[in-house]
Order: sequence, then structure tokens, then C-alpha cells
Amino acid sequence: MLELIKRMDANASVDIYDTLTLPYELRIRGRLKAVSDNDRNVGLFLDRGPVLRHGDLLQANSGEVIQVLAADEPVASAYIESGLPLARLCYHLGNRHVSLALGSDEDGRHWVRFPPDHVLEELAVLLGADLIHHDAPFDPESGAYAQAGREHSHSNSHAHSHSHSHDHDHDHSEHDGHNHAH
Repeated sequence: MLELIKRMDANASVDIYDTLTLPYELRIRGRLKAVSDNDRNVGLFLDRGPVLRHGDLLQANSGEVIQVLAADEPVASAYIESGLPLARLCYHLGNRHVSLALGSDEDGRHWVRFPPDHVLEELAVLLGADLIHHDAPFDPESGAYAQAGREHSHSNSHAHSHSHSHDHDHDHSEHDGHNHAH
């Protein structure tokens, strides 16, 4: 078994030995036994935390480099006009504390992608989005507080605390009675 033990800079100029195509639910794990795209047994022995992103490079203890690919999986893509409609959709879906992928097609149409969920789908349509169900790679945004060095860093000197206990299935509006320190 090829033991993948080290994350590499995704921009590194290296020879790719093989690829490993995984759905999102497996790319969030640091420990995993899998089969590469060329039928090699591999084991992930990585630090916990950072999600494996499409295009990430992993190095085996024997030196080989494997590239991670996001697998096609069932998703809902909500297509919506850019600007305020897109911002409003992202805000309301984000308040549901679900992972979201953002992007645009080659024709410039913007989309917000998430795992199929009838409540989120209904919300997206109510906000003016056209919704399609299909199989596509799901590579969600990592978030502003991502710990991986290769990801966007949050360098402002302020704290974000959710020290109170409450159900997260609601909108956070400016009058929700909760104190969110920013």
C-alpha cells in the first residue's frame, strides 16, 4: 500500500505518479484506505483539519506524488444573476451552515452548488435561482478561518465567538438577540 503522508504545495512542479478521485465526504478525512485511479492501494495518513481540495498534491513516504481530484457526485446547482441576487442567495444559504461551492460556467452564468436538500432548494428558488440537479464535482469554499497555509488567511485582529448555545437553523439578522463579536 502506498502511504500518503505529506501535503504538498498544489503549485509545485512535480511528476504526478497517479491520481485519487474522491467525493467530498471522503476528502474531509485525514485517515482513509482507498484505491487510486490506476488501481493502486493507497492509505491517507494526514493531519486532521484541512479538507483535500481538487488539485491538491500528496506525497507518499516512498516519494511518489498523487494528485487529488474531486469526484462527480449528486449536487444541486442554483444559477442566479450576479450582484445583489447572488450575494443574497449566498447569504441566506450560508446562514444555514452548509458547505457551498461557488463558480460560473464557461458562458459566465454564476452558480451556487450544494448537496441536494429540499429546504435549501426551495429557498434558492424563492430567491430567484434556477435550480438543476446533476452530477458534478463538489469542492466547497473552505471558509474564512481555514487553517491550511495554502488557503486564504484571515489576518484581521478580531475574534469571532459563538460561545452561546442555540439552534443554528435560523437566520442571523441584526435583531436576532445574539451578540456576535467581530
